[in-house]
Amino acid sequence: MDKTQRVDSAGLKSSQSLPPTPPPLHGRTALFRHSFHYCEENGFVCFKFQGMSVAILGPTFQDLAENVNRNISNLSLIFVGRATGFLCGTTIGGILFDHMNQFFLLGASMVATTVTLYLIPFCKTAVLLIITMSAFGASVGVVDTGANVLILALWGDKGAPHMQALHFSFALGAFLAPLLAKLAWGTTASAQNHTESDFDPLMLNRTSEAATDSVFAVPDDMNLLWAYASIGTYVLVVSVFLFALFCEKRSKQKKSSASAQEVRRAKYHRALLCLLFLFFFFYVGAEITYGSYVFSFATTHVGMEESEAAGLNSIFWGTFAACRGLAIFFATCLRPGTMIVVSNIGSLASSFFLVLFDKSPLCLWIATSVYGASMATTFPSGISWIEQYTTLTGKSAAFFVIGAALGEMAIPAVIGILQGHYPDLPVVLYTCLCSAIFTAVLFPVMYKLATLPLERQRKGRRKSEDQKALPTSSRL
Repeated sequence: MDKTQRVDSAGLKSSQSLPPTPPPLHGRTALFRHSFHYCEENGFVCFKFQGMSVAILGPTFQDLAENVNRNISNLSLIFVGRATGFLCGTTIGGILFDHMNQFFLLGASMVATTVTLYLIPFCKTAVLLIITMSAFGASVGVVDTGANVLILALWGDKGAPHMQALHFSFALGAFLAPLLAKLAWGTTASAQNHTESDFDPLMLNRTSEAATDSVFAVPDDMNLLWAYASIGTYVLVVSVFLFALFCEKRSKQKKSSASAQEVRRAKYHRALLCLLFLFFFFYVGAEITYGSYVFSFATTHVGMEESEAAGLNSIFWGTFAACRGLAIFFATCLRPGTMIVVSNIGSLASSFFLVLFDKSPLCLWIATSVYGASMATTFPSGISWIEQYTTLTGKSAAFFVIGAALGEMAIPAVIGILQGHYPDLPVVLYTCLCSAIFTAVLFPVMYKLATLPLERQRKGRRKSEDQKALPTSSRL
């Protein structure tokens, strides 16, 4: 019966829910299945673009600072603006996805992302660049929530491999973005522009005058323009396919499936969401903290060379992306809860050895690889796990995505302050260990809370069946 219900919730029509008319049934099933695979592929492409568009800021940050005639330290508010916009977009998107067509919202938000990507290289003032980056973050936040909701709507609790593939596409896009920015378009022109602007005072005067005369202007470094324009064009092409899906008007089947999914709601639905909010807050915060500070930690605390520290940083994100790809195959034979437990054990063990041997370069290399691999599958596995016990709506998905975003903002900022006050202590490693302990303790609590109502329901069903059987036996 569960299989029949899941097939129905994915939009397919089974033989038990319709009159026995086999020929038209199989034709419709094949058509719907083809449509849903097409929707799923568009979701993967959406997350791939999101990874590219988010990661492109890192390798082009220096070029953007030169474009607005500012130093990097004076342009740090660009990250705050993007994060603020992302939180607003996630919140608004979670509300809208419950009341509007998902394909239309995804397509519209990707068009908005295209516009902001086109405008970013033309911004000549820091204020305008921060505002544009905030709008970019808002549109990306809508896509982030929408892609997760789309996979859950198509596959429900059977979509663990598809959820892993969705988040692997994000890691793939983040991996390709620096290559596109620095290898495909090159850095020669950018380096020349930086040299000229640093040593020629007349060039500085012309740049400042041009910045004051015009708010929008063609950037001096055309490679900066082509890097953002190429990603923006890619996003625009994907949005066309999403609008094509919207024009097919398949939303009626999805609305009927949503009403069927509303039946599966855990008794402690809100409590589970709050615990998952905290789980993702500490998990994502630890992930971003280690990925951001491992370079400086290796150079200042361990005494590594900058080239070795850069390789250590690459090892962390490389194992992270590789294990997200392997998780697609692991999710076909392992349950999401099992993958979360394995990830928690790996992150707990690796962070413990990092704290225990914080001065050992060999331990740092090995434990960093294990830590990156352990952190890879937790987020998509957590979404697939909770979908097994309670149905996630757009608002629900937005809620725990906001928790992850807040952890990404708050924990690295606090660690930066603490590291300045206690430079001799491995604050980064202590944070990762504490986060691993917290998530390892929190998940069994979440599991018990999710399964306890199910056990009570089973006992209630057994009692009702026994009561129904009593009158029958009395008659006999």
